[in-house]
Amino acid sequence: MPFNGQMLAIEIDNSALKPTRRAIPVPSANQVLIKVAAAGVNRPDVMQRLGLYPPLAGASDIPGLEVAGTVQAVGSDISHLKQGDRVCALVTGGGYAEYCLASAAHCLPILENLSFIQAAALPETFFTVWSNVFDRARLQSDETLLVHGGSSGIGTTAIQLAKAFGAKVIVTAGSKEKCAFCLQLGADAAINYKEQDFVEAVKQLTDNKGVDIILDMIGGDYLPRNLACMADEARLVQIALQRGIKAELNLLPIMLKRLTLTGSTLRARDDHFKAAIAAELGNKVWPLLASGQIKPVIDSTFALSDAAKAHQLMESSQHIGKIILTV
Repeated sequence: MPFNGQMLAIEIDNSALKPTRRAIPVPSANQVLIKVAAAGVNRPDVMQRLGLYPPLAGASDIPGLEVAGTVQAVGSDISHLKQGDRVCALVTGGGYAEYCLASAAHCLPILENLSFIQAAALPETFFTVWSNVFDRARLQSDETLLVHGGSSGIGTTAIQLAKAFGAKVIVTAGSKEKCAFCLQLGADAAINYKEQDFVEAVKQLTDNKGVDIILDMIGGDYLPRNLACMADEARLVQIALQRGIKAELNLLPIMLKRLTLTGSTLRARDDHFKAAIAAELGNKVWPLLASGQIKPVIDSTFALSDAAKAHQLMESSQHIGKIILTV
């Protein structure tokens, strides 16, 4: 395949997604070029479109942080991947296109029991949940995890992984249907935050003990309510800020209950960090996917050219699980 060819891509133009033609990128020594079959849609993509989450220096301006497809070309330093291999990958951008560059160390094999669409739903959420819930928050098998947004891509992943490793899971979600889905997926309890005070519900569910870990993508005024849900020695991990970046903080509960407040973003972490997560996923999570014990939850698919419609669905919050673009 000549690298001077053209590909279809989706670019951002004044906060809108528009099809365009771009040159097919050329892999560097430690990269692979993936012929994209499917790409995941994530809230950071929406934020980038709105000008709130600009791409990293040197990264593609094309949105899209995860892809699945076939290796088309490999860099000169790559020996463990070859043309024709089926892989999914975490990328720093460029996923909404017919071809995408990825660090070879951030690629994972697509298992025989998974389609390209299912595989495209894995990297962003599985890397995020593993690095935050298991590495950063150190979830143990006898602990209780509270997940806000249990029916989201992150939420459905967190439910399955936490249960697979022996933890108890409580989720919040915004409808009876979403709560029912989370329970069916394995959550021990689901709280409809539009009908219940999740703080009081968590206290009842835990006999006033509280939860050991909270995975929160909401932020803002959820912070003091999260503190009220936390058990002694509990950890709060902030991974997004849908309700704002600021909140009033009472330091006393942190002192009395010896709480840990932490958080992270994934996109800006260096290649070595992401490669280490990929290795852990390959060793500890891919066998669970291979056996069918866990599986990605797909809400809907859209053609690449309909990326704007996919973003409309994402922003409506009516979906359960992942939204995928197909190429």
